[in-house]
Amino acid sequence: MGLLHGKAAIVTGAARGIGRATAEIFAAEGAKVLINDLDADLARQAADEISGETAVHAGDLTRAGAADELVAAAVDAFGAVDIVVNNAGYTWDGVAHRMTDEQFQAMLDIHTVVPFRVARALAQYWRETAKREREQGVEVFRKLINTSSTTGMMGNPGQVNYAAGKAGVVGITKTLAKEWGQFKINVNAVAFGFVETRLTAAKEEGGETTAPTGEKIELGIPGQLRATATAMIPLGRPATPAEAAGPVLFLASPLANYIHGQVLNVSGGMFGGMYA
Repeated sequence: MGLLHGKAAIVTGAARGIGRATAEIFAAEGAKVLINDLDADLARQAADEISGETAVHAGDLTRAGAADELVAAAVDAFGAVDIVVNNAGYTWDGVAHRMTDEQFQAMLDIHTVVPFRVARALAQYWRETAKREREQGVEVFRKLINTSSTTGMMGNPGQVNYAAGKAGVVGITKTLAKEWGQFKINVNAVAFGFVETRLTAAKEEGGETTAPTGEKIELGIPGQLRATATAMIPLGRPATPAEAAGPVLFLASPLANYIHGQVLNVSGGMFGGMYA
């Protein structure tokens, strides 16, 4: 029997990268997984390819009301929600003195505002259910796992917007842990370092993403900086998405029921920012 047998989970940004790997390992461990992504076609493809019970809810989570619709979709599909991973996000790099208001706000919206709204949407289901369980003398743990970054913990040149968003979600995590511990809702975060995804691929490869506003954004890290970042990792290489997903599974599992309000640094021992 898997670690997440019988559990229902939401993973945002689950069509690619760390989110996809998280959805895969959750399903392999017995969870039913709602796949969320901005790209509806990729979300459906991921759901079809993952072995296990899945559902899809695609769309822009920064839109007003989207978080409530996401949680409602999972409840409709599975009858409950036990685990939520706030993973959706992207980068929009630039030095501070040239960064636009739109560029800065976009990172706050997806990395801080969306996790808050998802948590708020969960509250009406989780708090009332927990109150009933408490009256019955039953202890049931639920899990909220937010995705942060070493950039949010230590800063990174060219990413003042991303750093602000990822630092903000740490504050949300620690505050919700204090508010929701009484309801046996474990709230933790994972701060990733250098993980091999399209966000950290070589910039020379020409990768790009589309912001919710429709604007095309270049992705990636210049090759020289990738080499510098790799050299700073004591383990000698970036993580794979599967290696990043493992700690998320741990926090989502009963093994972590007494881990609460923490930020788990998953960086291969890299203690500075990626470009520091």
